[in-house]
Amino acid sequence: MKRLFALTALATACGATMAQTEGSVTLYGIADGGLSHTTGLKGGSKSELVSGIMEGTRFGFRGNEDLGGGYRAIFTLENRAEIDNGTVSNRPPSGSQLPDRVSNAALMGLSPSAVYQPLVDGVAQTLGATVGVNLRGGLFDRQAYVGLVTPFGGFLFGRQYTPAYEVAGTFDTLGTQSSLAWGQVGAFPSTVDIRQDDALQYRIQHGGLTAGVMVTFPGSAVKDSANRLVGFQAQYKTEPFSVGVGYNSRKNELGDQSLKSMVIGASAKLGPGTVSAGYATIKDENPTGTSVIDDALIAKGVPAIAAAVVQSAFVEALKQDATTYHIGYKLTTGPHTVYVAYSVLNDKRPANADVASYGAVYTYALSKRTDLNFVATHFNNKNLAQAAPGQAGFVGGVTESAGTDSNNVAVGIRHRF
Repeated sequence: MKRLFALTALATACGATMAQTEGSVTLYGIADGGLSHTTGLKGGSKSELVSGIMEGTRFGFRGNEDLGGGYRAIFTLENRAEIDNGTVSNRPPSGSQLPDRVSNAALMGLSPSAVYQPLVDGVAQTLGATVGVNLRGGLFDRQAYVGLVTPFGGFLFGRQYTPAYEVAGTFDTLGTQSSLAWGQVGAFPSTVDIRQDDALQYRIQHGGLTAGVMVTFPGSAVKDSANRLVGFQAQYKTEPFSVGVGYNSRKNELGDQSLKSMVIGASAKLGPGTVSAGYATIKDENPTGTSVIDDALIAKGVPAIAAAVVQSAFVEALKQDATTYHIGYKLTTGPHTVYVAYSVLNDKRPANADVASYGAVYTYALSKRTDLNFVATHFNNKNLAQAAPGQAGFVGGVTESAGTDSNNVAVGIRHRF
């Protein structure tokens, strides 16, 4: 699959199989955009011109230098871009709206709800404003790392994709492309950390085996381990089949255990195409970013007891305990590529916010670098679930109310350079 997050150069470098040139720098990228129509949103359906239907629009620089003796220096700097407006960040179609289970005082167990709802509204508005992609406006938000490849593996330093996400992307039939991608059913709260700053990763590649271990050093005045992620991944790939496992464990801003994601995947040739499947477990007992809610409320004059009650309600609402699985099939014949997939998020929390997605994607290759893409995806939200489909370049957000289903139809063009 083409998509592996620009990790191709990284993997080949760690296998010491890159072309033996003294040094080179490559400019590369993807321009992807089109029209997207989504139903079930607050205020009705929404049609818009979007960036990143199949893959997020980007450009980057990738370099390597042969140092001799089996050693090689490499780097990647990859910038996010929004082809619809030329910026480097975006918000979901639903804006700052949060799911009812995280914004409705009664559903959050706060009583009397009429008294607590104004406090919940204020917190929800603040949290909702943080939902989006690259809201900090980072120049090289997608990837930014430098590395040294040695005869005994590669060492990478900087902003990188996490091990569990790499495995999830590998065994997602869509390869994280379009609204049909596996990860779309668990976008909020995020079921897996996608990228991490301040990361040190050690990678090896030998034959069909690729493996890596990552640890981050974010630094904190509270505790050295605050926001630290530790993860590993291992994949074995052959022509007829592939298998892999990845694991992330991250702590929150106080240094308490937060999001843990374990991903297992496999793929195999089946008839003229490839079948892919994945399974993941998600656990988060101490959601990140919730420790400051009470202080923010107290600063606005809210009594300390009420502020503590509201904070506790948000912590409970944002906790995660779920499993998710995915299965799909990809068939390519000539210029035609067809994907079909089915993904499920099984929420084990009291909200029981179960989400299922299914649909089809068709790609027609105009050339080796340019294709036309057609996407049709249905999201089935049960109980308190209200996930809305996004695309490869942006988060989908939420539907109008709990239990409201959503559909997405998109058509676009993608060019690689």
